[in-house]
Amino acid sequence: MQLRPFRLERYYDTREFAAPYMMSASDCETWTVAELTALDPNAADRLLALSLGYTPTTGHPDLRAQIASLYGQVQPEEVIVHAGAEEAVFTFMNAVLERGDHVIVHHPAYQSLAEIPRSLGCDVTPWATSAARGWALDPDDLRHAIRPSTRAIVINVPHSPTGWLPPAATLDAIVSIARDHEIVLFSDEVYRGLEYDDRDRLPTVVDAYEHGVSLGVMSKAYGLAGLRIGWLATHSPALARRVCQVKDYTTICSSAPSEYLATIALAHRAEVLSRNVGIIRGNLELLRSFLNARLTQFSWVPPRAGPVAFVEPARVTDVEGYCDMVLERAGVLLLPGTVFDEASRAVRVGFGRRSFPKALDRFAAVVDSV
Repeated sequence: MQLRPFRLERYYDTREFAAPYMMSASDCETWTVAELTALDPNAADRLLALSLGYTPTTGHPDLRAQIASLYGQVQPEEVIVHAGAEEAVFTFMNAVLERGDHVIVHHPAYQSLAEIPRSLGCDVTPWATSAARGWALDPDDLRHAIRPSTRAIVINVPHSPTGWLPPAATLDAIVSIARDHEIVLFSDEVYRGLEYDDRDRLPTVVDAYEHGVSLGVMSKAYGLAGLRIGWLATHSPALARRVCQVKDYTTICSSAPSEYLATIALAHRAEVLSRNVGIIRGNLELLRSFLNARLTQFSWVPPRAGPVAFVEPARVTDVEGYCDMVLERAGVLLLPGTVFDEASRAVRVGFGRRSFPKALDRFAAVVDSV
């Protein structure tokens, strides 16, 4: 396995914790341990009494039960807990794919969704979207891309970096195509629960398709990235066994305190998600007003879910240089779209945190002075 540098992670590594103002984060406002344990009587005392031994490879039964309750047709034994979403992507790809397999991957998207299959010797076809098409996936493109060797289709809905959310008919079409060819459909659903209108929320892929696999995590919608808890949900016992066999070579099991705190958060998910969606909605209106006042300076497709949007500055050919300029002058960290697609001229804007208004004000001062 030869993995190329992870562009997004390498970009953030030298900037994220030094930048005074983060305006590109894909996660929501986080919680403190005190805030989280306050949601559940006696939770703080139980945390202090928690044994710091190993946890089961598949996750603590209480946590798996809470995760299963997020779905309509998933049992706790069909959930495999991981150390974040990244490990879950890694174990899934290594469990399912072999050299020579063909994989179709939503593009642009988080690099590992395509890079890990490529590193395993798979032939990866980007299922490309564009701003001109509203960032929408076209099921006809999927039909034409399928080969006899296609082993997996990978999608990310709601989508980062664009905030695109398909209509139900599009997801139905994708599932139908996968079913017709008996292809595994892997769905990165880490932003599910952050739809601006609850009526837009889609079924999970694992609920919609017998060969569907859904990816979830505590980092994005719940704002609990520091817990490093993610999961896979699958109806296939054989796939679950293979995933666990790979996981034996990665983390083996997750952190006991993290699993406990994640269980509390999921038990109170309505409160956690409500707070985060409220922050997102308010910040999105600020971003919309900012962009509407500068129609000649920026273009975008307004997002429909999640805490991120893809915004293209006008007349900018070097988007990485543009981001460096903004960071130097305003202390505001944007994320260049080149970490997702080397030809991109857009920047990812993140608006899921309470610090967003102050960062936007500083960004506006730079934009209006140029």
